[in-house]
Amino acid sequence: MRNPFKLLPVLVALASPAFAATEQDAAKSGLTPSAQRASQPYKYKTPKLNRAQFDALLAHPEQLLVIDVRRPDELTKNGGFPAYLSIQSKELEKYLSYIPRDRSIVTVSNHAGRAGAAADLLAEKGFRVVGAVGAQNYEEEGGALTKIAPQTPRTAEAGQSSGG
Repeated sequence: MRNPFKLLPVLVALASPAFAATEQDAAKSGLTPSAQRASQPYKYKTPKLNRAQFDALLAHPEQLLVIDVRRPDELTKNGGFPAYLSIQSKELEKYLSYIPRDRSIVTVSNHAGRAGAAADLLAEKGFRVVGAVGAQNYEEEGGALTKIAPQTPRTAEAGQSSGG
């Protein structure tokens, strides 16, 4: 016979008012979990850039480095900017030595949350960070994103038939 007390913590958690309120609030708001995250206030030291501010920086690409901290599937799903360095936010510290220090840096994520955190980290490490931008916010403000087609994996045969 199964021990009914093993399920007790789960049942208590599901029946708790906090869980019920969260679920009810989410249902009432009509927002998906990602939309709820997007509506959270920006809380980072690095300024969050709007479309006009970011476009002004993009007008001087020789002075700018765009670091996109999103996952590859987010880039292909939502689109991005024509030239950028892609380093996922969780791996940023590992690749600091690859980031040039002679340019102004703007970090990118979907709604600038991860971008803000990444920008603050880079600023703490001595990089010249000028802002963070949300790619989806940029698009909502009328900016155009570049749609990126997912790469198809190369097979071993394809690599051998192309001359090595």
